[in-house]
Amino acid sequence: MTILSYDSTFEGFLTAVFEIFEFKYQQPKIIKKGDSQQNIFATPIEIVTDVTKSDRVIKKLTDQLQNDGVRTLIYAFLSEKVGVEDLLFKVINYAVANKNQNVMKDFSNYAVLQVSQLTKSVGREKHRMEAFIRFELLKDGIYFAKIDPDFDVLTLIMNHFKNRYQDQKWLIYDLRRKYGVFYDLKNIEIVSLDLDLKLIDDKSSSVFSDSEIEYQKLWWEYFDHTNIKERKNTKLHLQHVPKRYWKYLTEKKIF
Repeated sequence: MTILSYDSTFEGFLTAVFEIFEFKYQQPKIIKKGDSQQNIFATPIEIVTDVTKSDRVIKKLTDQLQNDGVRTLIYAFLSEKVGVEDLLFKVINYAVANKNQNVMKDFSNYAVLQVSQLTKSVGREKHRMEAFIRFELLKDGIYFAKIDPDFDVLTLIMNHFKNRYQDQKWLIYDLRRKYGVFYDLKNIEIVSLDLDLKLIDDKSSSVFSDSEIEYQKLWWEYFDHTNIKERKNTKLHLQHVPKRYWKYLTEKKIF
């Protein structure tokens, strides 16, 4: 077995794929740096991310699998599932061995089926984040939203919010993965912050504007007064809005 260690980025993963084919490594296994799966009897080959190499792999895959096929691979990668690298490499290797067909529709292949299922799960999380994210206005005029999605979908949803809120500065921050995207009315930038979560969670905190706090109170009171208790259907409500997304919704917060 040949173990290759990469930096957790998709470009790093593709660089590892490139080198597997270039050096003809036998029984390759791709892992993230520091991964506990490392074999104590083998020293991993450390892969240095090379955009030139990753771009060549992307071009090759796009030619064969089309944009939808590459999108499927990216979504599955963002699932962060343990061992997803091996699944993706099996699909890529299968595609290379069958150059005259788009293997992404061959669900009889176990790896293709697994990657397809992961893609659907990530796609659902993406759409739910786009629907349930709520911004809060900070005193500095930036609209802020914190998220904690099951999958790493932040880069998948940023264009949705850029198109929807073009006239506002906003920041969406992934608490679990400790990075965010910031829109400054012109560009989107990936950022990393040292957040004080106590301040962010405290609605009496000095970081929120007075109008934001008042708005949230009014919205919660409106939701409470218009909610007809006799027509309450908790089961149906949970089907449309799973409880794990309630933390994003203003109407679910009690002051």
